[in-house]
Amino acid sequence: MKVSDKPRRLTVKRMAEMLNVSTATISNAFNRPDQLSEARRRWILEECRRVGYMGPNAAARSLRTGRTGNVGVMLADNLAYSLTDPVASEFLHGLAEVFDRRQMNMLLLSSREDDEHRSRLQESMVDGFIVYGWLQEGRTYDRLLQHGKPMVAVDFDLEGCTWVNIDNYAGARGSAEHALKQAPETVAILGLRLVDTDQVCRVRDQELFNEKRAISVRRLNGYTDALAAAGRQVPSELIWSVPVNTHQVAYQAAREALTSSPRPDLLLCMSDRIALAAIQVALQMGLKVPEDVRVVGFDGIPEGANLHPSLTTVYQQSAEKGRSAARLFLGEQEDRNVLLPTCLEIRESCP
Repeated sequence: MKVSDKPRRLTVKRMAEMLNVSTATISNAFNRPDQLSEARRRWILEECRRVGYMGPNAAARSLRTGRTGNVGVMLADNLAYSLTDPVASEFLHGLAEVFDRRQMNMLLLSSREDDEHRSRLQESMVDGFIVYGWLQEGRTYDRLLQHGKPMVAVDFDLEGCTWVNIDNYAGARGSAEHALKQAPETVAILGLRLVDTDQVCRVRDQELFNEKRAISVRRLNGYTDALAAAGRQVPSELIWSVPVNTHQVAYQAAREALTSSPRPDLLLCMSDRIALAAIQVALQMGLKVPEDVRVVGFDGIPEGANLHPSLTTVYQQSAEKGRSAARLFLGEQEDRNVLLPTCLEIRESCP
């Protein structure tokens, strides 16, 4: 075959000539379907498939516009945990609702620092970042600050960066004020990631995380301020830090709390998973909930409402948190920072 006899490469311009339409019409058929009638878009796509044209070149478009159409969602926890944790799953669902509407893709990124080259490659494929959960300072944290790409922080504050949070302090304080109405004898707090350790431990004299970084410390402040207003306090040996929000680890902390002396008759738990583990431990010990021990959670996951005794908890708007973060990233929401309210849901575990 002579060079001149080679078939012409199919491009958006070539397809526009073949179908006698503009290049913008071809591009809209693939990328902006709302700009065409359904019948016209279907005809263009069928004709393109018939001759083997698969659409405008994404790499070329990215180089031309400086946009990839991808959003990097940087997860503080590992991917397996984030996809199974009900709060994280709801948050990701909220993000997806908005990005699906805008035909943008989400690239889930782990914050682990074991392969810097791979991480840099992944981060180059996105237009910006939504960072879910506090990242400890390190290579990943430094790279994000150096990129200069748009970034939204979720569940922590980052100077110079737009953020989305729920009102953790008000939610925790309101739940504690409700629980204190029945004048418990001994109160214990089952916290979540209060100190820098991967072991279940009592807080005692360990240094707490900075509350700007750790939402758990904001919840702790809400609990302790409610107790102080009632003329009460919880000694540090009755405050536990649970390093990861899983049932197994929460079960260990709850068992330590309910076998301590004096045994607490009120448990303020910083997550529903911790609270549900505490209810399980109590029932296995032959204790009645709420007669012998009352339990309050935080998150509002569906499981807490479906079990007996049902869980009194602070409901946070996890899906709306995701939607707000996506709208901020896309510039659809004018507020620079978003603080979402919570709602106390009173059920059987602490009526």
